[in-house]
Amino acid sequence: MRRWIGVGAGTLMLVALVAASVAASGVSGSKRGHVVTVVERASTDAVIDLGDPGDSIGDLLMFGNDIYNKANTRVIGRDEGTCSRTNPGLAWECTWTTILAQGSLTVQGPFYDDLRVSRLAITGGTGAYWNARGEMLLKARDDLGSEFDFEFHIIR
Repeated sequence: MRRWIGVGAGTLMLVALVAASVAASGVSGSKRGHVVTVVERASTDAVIDLGDPGDSIGDLLMFGNDIYNKANTRVIGRDEGTCSRTNPGLAWECTWTTILAQGSLTVQGPFYDDLRVSRLAITGGTGAYWNARGEMLLKARDDLGSEFDFEFHIIR
């Protein structure tokens, strides 16, 4: 009987140590992440009219723009991407990579014509973001659609 009490106490102590270790690391069962916010200045965007004349399914939006820090004061990277017109007058379906000094983040999802917040899936990354997933919120900074906040909500 004493032997089982000793084994039970040892097991309980091991469970307590593991729980304390997880709590101290700040990791929860939901795998906490972090937010990276950058600003894109959409200066190179070009639409290629491939479908019927004018805004139609199949048109392409291509870009490669500078990326600025959250304060929008200095260049810290660039982006490269394409969007295909899927719903004329409503939305594009986009894929692009945001390239920063620490690595890159790739996203895919909708971009809305009315400049409402778009939610795109983080589909991967490199460098410091090599195992990234989560979502990116795309928020227009002005009514012209010339500057955007990219708010990456990264989990691993």
